[in-house]
Amino acid sequence: MTFYSLYDWITVGIPAIAFVFTMVVFFHELGHFLVARACDVAIETFSIGFGGELFGWNDRRGTRWKVCWLPLGGYVKFSGDENAASTPDRERVARMTDGEKATAFPLKPLWQRVLVVAAGPFANFVLAFIVFTLLLSTVGARTLSTYIGGVQQNSPAAEAGIRPGDKITSIDGRAVRLFRPDLQNRILNSKGRTLAIAIERNGHNLLLHVTPRIIDAKDIFGGTQKALAIGVLPADDMTENYVYMPVSLVEAPQMAAAECWGIVDTSLTYLWRIVSHRADTSGLGGPIRIAQVAKSAASHGFYDLIYLVAFISVSIGMINLFPIPLLDGGHLLYYACEGVLGRPLDERIQDAGFRLGLALVIGLMIFATWNDLVR
Repeated sequence: MTFYSLYDWITVGIPAIAFVFTMVVFFHELGHFLVARACDVAIETFSIGFGGELFGWNDRRGTRWKVCWLPLGGYVKFSGDENAASTPDRERVARMTDGEKATAFPLKPLWQRVLVVAAGPFANFVLAFIVFTLLLSTVGARTLSTYIGGVQQNSPAAEAGIRPGDKITSIDGRAVRLFRPDLQNRILNSKGRTLAIAIERNGHNLLLHVTPRIIDAKDIFGGTQKALAIGVLPADDMTENYVYMPVSLVEAPQMAAAECWGIVDTSLTYLWRIVSHRADTSGLGGPIRIAQVAKSAASHGFYDLIYLVAFISVSIGMINLFPIPLLDGGHLLYYACEGVLGRPLDERIQDAGFRLGLALVIGLMIFATWNDLVR
């Protein structure tokens, strides 16, 4: 690592990582906190990060608010919890006075516990929705122009002489402005006939004739699929290739909701494709990858950094709803079983589930980090 690279990480990368994680974690835990307070649950700790405490304070109701040195998560510890994962401390609960039991989280009605647990992921979705709405209504919807970032070997584009850095300006005399959907739709609607594609290269205008055909095109999941294409990729690393389309105040919330759902849909589709062996796991990223993305986003500007906050907030909200013991979804799974059975699950089953969940979460983090190192 060079001096300039180290300086870049210290001045840009680390502050960006801290900002993104703090925003996402704070709002997630704030969701738990606010609903717990509304349900009269005693809250012992509100922590941003894990490990040793850097600084903190106590509020008038005795909650310890603190920031810890490892900003890769956070937790709210309720009265009656054994640890940050909200595992019930049964021995402590049994020794509580009647007054303490009235505010202990494990002894609250089932519906209140469900609301408290679900409030964290819900807060993440709300944060993302608000951020996307503000970005769309103030800056606009960002999309890619028609600069070419890559050309597949032996593709129609390569055979016609299209090169990375070219900008496609028109097809058959009709102007194209956006890579998606303008350029892609024109190619798909060509039905394989030869197209007259005008390009701009180093200040010169050229007219090339390209015949789309069915080729193996890379999809967003890293796999390949047969598609009518010419074999070009957008230049998504060029700042000048981004176009901001105005969005009205009426359209912004609808588009923000669609953006949130799009992230969830794409993520779940990718996971299903991994399970069904139609995509590899190289796209899975861990803390190192997130740190690199945060640094890159901060380098590109405020829009990218705030967009990343919303993107990760949706992802964290979705992941926390997975029915894995230790995560919020695991707690909700236990509560669902309690609702069906009319009583809590056996303590040994719950404990075994928490251990299995811990092993699974740690294993996934190790695997994702290994992916980052390999990448």
